[in-house]
Amino acid sequence: MSEQQPSPRDPAAATPERPGVEPSTPSQRSAPDVERDVSATAGMPDDERAEADARIDELETRAAEFEDLWRRAVADLDNQRKRHARDLEHQRADVRTQLANQWLPVLDNLDRALAHGQADSSAMVEGIQAVLAQAVAVLAGLGFPRQDDEVGATFDPSRHEAIATMPSADVPAGTVLDVVRPGYGEGDSQLRPTGVVVATKAE
Repeated sequence: MSEQQPSPRDPAAATPERPGVEPSTPSQRSAPDVERDVSATAGMPDDERAEADARIDELETRAAEFEDLWRRAVADLDNQRKRHARDLEHQRADVRTQLANQWLPVLDNLDRALAHGQADSSAMVEGIQAVLAQAVAVLAGLGFPRQDDEVGATFDPSRHEAIATMPSADVPAGTVLDVVRPGYGEGDSQLRPTGVVVATKAE
């Protein structure tokens, strides 16, 4: 008995399945396979293809997780850099304040020497004045300019310290009558307030 030949009209005979080529009949391909790039899994059995697709999905999820971790790490590093810069600036400000405080007794002594040394030779007075001006310039360069032009100003507790009070009928109460001790710095960079005598209402 001779072997029966397939009919040319038989689809299976007209287009025999070849390894590595997907079936051409649309009904033989599932919807997810149509949407996904099937070049990597073409020709695989259904169970192997499903396993490969699941593995691809897992790798894509892990890749997204790693990208998220990377972005978080970059953001944390940037925050640490900014925090370190702020801490460093605060440390530098503290060092400047400590250094400037060391100058205060020198300036006070020079002020006293000038106040009581007017009867001495002019050369000594000029020398002390030069040292005082230099010391004041150093403090100004550190961010603490001298504040001693306050006579006639209204007392302000944010920049003045009341050393004494004095009744006065010539100016309103709360007016600065005299500067006893100059201040240095201003605002947030105030090293010390200006020591002043404040007018009170005359009896």
